[in-house]
Amino acid sequence: MSSVREEGKDRIIFVTKEDHATPSSAELVEEDPNDPYEEQGLILPSGEINWNCPCLGGVASGPCGTDFKDAFSCFHYSKEEVKGSECLEQFRAMQECMQQYPELYPQEDEKVQEQEQSSETKQTSQDSASAETSGANSTSATKQDSETTQPSTEES
Repeated sequence: MSSVREEGKDRIIFVTKEDHATPSSAELVEEDPNDPYEEQGLILPSGEINWNCPCLGGVASGPCGTDFKDAFSCFHYSKEEVKGSECLEQFRAMQECMQQYPELYPQEDEKVQEQEQSSETKQTSQDSASAETSGANSTSATKQDSETTQPSTEES
């Protein structure tokens, strides 16, 4: 038989082997296809933006979520010939907010620099290892060349 213990806001339930042996009596509720919180992609069938889409990576709920939503909404609903051309102020506000949180929103050029530095470090260590190996090979090759190309001192 299971036991329940309350600790502050938590409810702890201990179950026995017998509790697990009996089939669950939980009833599943059929999903609502019109539920805007279901993962239906970025744009809902109604044409609205699904702010809960995992494709947004949480940016809509972060510290700059409001600025992101303003900018993205402006772009999404834009009717201008150059889509989103009237949204520069919203995107500028979003960018300024994101620059205040570089640990949450790293700049693309920072990511590229980190990747380049990482690849340069790897390449440098590979080059030095290669140079050490080829240096040893060229020394032995030079030794062999000098032994095989000694001038002949015999007279004919």
